[in-house]
Amino acid sequence: MTQPQALLFDVFGTVVDWRTSVAREAAAFLSADLDWEAFADAWRERYQPAMQEVRSGRRPWTILDVLHYENLQTVLQSFGLHDVPDDRLAELNQAWHRLDPWPDTVAGLERLKRRYIIAPHSNGNICLLVNMAKRAGLPWDVILGAEVVRAYKPLPESYKRAVATLGRAPDQCMMVAAHNGDLRAAQAQGLQTAFVARPREHGEQQSTDLTPSGDWTIVAEDFEDLAAQLGA
Repeated sequence: MTQPQALLFDVFGTVVDWRTSVAREAAAFLSADLDWEAFADAWRERYQPAMQEVRSGRRPWTILDVLHYENLQTVLQSFGLHDVPDDRLAELNQAWHRLDPWPDTVAGLERLKRRYIIAPHSNGNICLLVNMAKRAGLPWDVILGAEVVRAYKPLPESYKRAVATLGRAPDQCMMVAAHNGDLRAAQAQGLQTAFVARPREHGEQQSTDLTPSGDWTIVAEDFEDLAAQLGA
């Protein structure tokens, strides 16, 4: 293995626990007796279809905060929650800015930061990722929000432009993710890859991405294990 110089991290699910966090936020903001984890799942299910409208060119470039807001309005209706005031909608949409890290995340990133450039390579927009990092104590060297690359993963341009922004060759960068599809797309562009399983991202019944499904450079149990394998 060629020693990487920079580590690029998927964020939603890999760095932070979006499901539990969004469910907590929704329960606090909306006065109703609902299955809030199901609510979080429903909101998240609209994530990829919304971005696909942008990826396909059917919709002009639109940041994730806007897509999340539009998806929230649809999900509220499907759960029978009508006439939620706009200010409450806007504040609840900020739930994605307040996601909690997994227990190993911060300590692992701090170790990796001592030796490598570390950056999020997320479909999240810069404001979202900065707010999340400030709240959760994520010690990024630089924020590579989606506005930087102007393309949503897994489009090839997303990985190519992220690497170019750091002034590195693809094989000098390693994509770290809990999602095999993300790693497969990064690997196709010449990046090294690290799979870190997050078997509770989708709750106890999760059936996807429980194990690595590709020939990844590293397979790690968590960020602390990743740091150990990379000598950090």
